[in-house]
Amino acid sequence: VDAAYSDNGLDSDDEDSDYHQETYKESYKDRRRRAHTQAERKRRDAIKKGYDDLQAIVPTCEQQDFSIGSQKLSKAIVLQKTIDYIQFLHKEKKKQEEEVSTLRKDVMALKIMKVNYEQIVKAHQDNPNEGKDQVSDEVKFNVFQGLMDSLFQSFNASISVTSFQELSACVFSWIEEHCKPQALRDIVIGVLHQLKTQLY
Repeated sequence: VDAAYSDNGLDSDDEDSDYHQETYKESYKDRRRRAHTQAERKRRDAIKKGYDDLQAIVPTCEQQDFSIGSQKLSKAIVLQKTIDYIQFLHKEKKKQEEEVSTLRKDVMALKIMKVNYEQIVKAHQDNPNEGKDQVSDEVKFNVFQGLMDSLFQSFNASISVTSFQELSACVFSWIEEHCKPQALRDIVIGVLHQLKTQLY
């Protein structure tokens, strides 16, 4: 009887132990499954938030697409619109960089002209009577006329009036190439040589 009781006691302990181990295994699997489910949910939420943020940032995603009505944009469409918008921004950036480069050249040319004009004014202020009444008004007019004729010829050959945009771009190029102080000086010298030949 004692042996039987002892056997039964052992059997009871073994069954109890097996039950606890099985319960522990199941709870461990459940915990892993729940952790995996939570991690997957977080990953999906992060992806959804990313797409929602893209839709809010990219202007073209906010526009109504009549081809799909009021339906929510698919992830593929959001990605494509985002790519298109980034490419557009790259083109705009390059265009702005080119415009800035052109403006910097214009500023440099204007600075050179400013320095030259300041030198001319200073020289006149230092010697206000130098050369006074030595050049007739007729000669001055002939020099001015020759200068303007030369500038008009280069202007007429360089400027396009097809559109305001082309006109603006051509004018800046023309000013930079033909209206620099050195270029104007060369024109005036050429006109003076021509007048000297005609007078003598």
